[in-house]
Amino acid sequence: MAMEKITYRPARDEWAYTFGGRMPVAHLRSGDVLEVATEDCFGGLVRGPADLPSQVCRMPYLNPVSGPFFIEDAEPGDTLAIHLISIVPARDWGVSSTFPHFGALTSTSHTAALQPPLEERVWVYGIDRQAGTVRFQATESDHTVDLPLDPMIGTIGVAPGGFEARSTIVPDTHGGNLDTPELRAGTTLYLGVNVHGAMLALGDGHARQGEGEACGVGVEIATTTTLAVEVIKGVPAMWPRLETDTSIMSIGCARPLEDAYRIAYHDLVGWVESLAGLETLDAYQLVSQAGRSPIGNVCDPNYTILAAIGKALLPSADPAYVGVHSRLRQSVAGLR
Repeated sequence: MAMEKITYRPARDEWAYTFGGRMPVAHLRSGDVLEVATEDCFGGLVRGPADLPSQVCRMPYLNPVSGPFFIEDAEPGDTLAIHLISIVPARDWGVSSTFPHFGALTSTSHTAALQPPLEERVWVYGIDRQAGTVRFQATESDHTVDLPLDPMIGTIGVAPGGFEARSTIVPDTHGGNLDTPELRAGTTLYLGVNVHGAMLALGDGHARQGEGEACGVGVEIATTTTLAVEVIKGVPAMWPRLETDTSIMSIGCARPLEDAYRIAYHDLVGWVESLAGLETLDAYQLVSQAGRSPIGNVCDPNYTILAAIGKALLPSADPAYVGVHSRLRQSVAGLR
């Protein structure tokens, strides 16, 4: 079946704020390419230092996503592969902020403390696509530094099972607000399908983000994102997984952080065991000594952590999902 490219740019009243519970905005087939416009987590309403999110945004209308997209032939028990081809900032600026009672270094409703809330403040970052930089400018001094532009998608997922609708702020088994910098162009994301058509949606672009997203906000941007999809029939996925040219990664989402860590490493050990044909404890030992633990976020309703290992450490390993990552990467090589 020939690859088709679909372009979707939502109108302002077409953003979604849940995974599940919505009708599809378009249909895709396995192998199709989607070019989609996404908005930042503030819906484009925070544009300068005076635009405090608490004043210009309205709960629960935060973290809008584009979609959902119905994937033909995707059924529960399948896995959906999503290859990120390109993530291009749609504007020459991005924003970040601090919030009262939100972030890793302040009290929250669940970690209550007798202290004043953090000041709400907005930072505006200049984005230079040609130079590949994101410019930090301190608000209380003249310190300026250029950071590498490293666009990523913060929120991407499918509909949960059981007729659930989950807020786009929550990461879990269906994906969602994963907030990991590893979701950059060139990465393939694997998500288990829970409902007929999968119902893929995405948004919440970041020009860059430090691991952990300590203040709870990346350099938030609108994007034009291009991706390819493929349905892997009859292969379930319990938790989100990532594959790059050099690594495989499992994602765990939970609170406390150690439970997210356990989920990710439990999944990675099983993945290494199946790909490399290793016995369970041998796989556990290899992952223990060679694994990496990039942190996604430590602020959202669930925390996100990854367990990663280099493919080169798995000699004679079968390609993950029968080589879907390499096949999609080659098939879209001219679309970057």
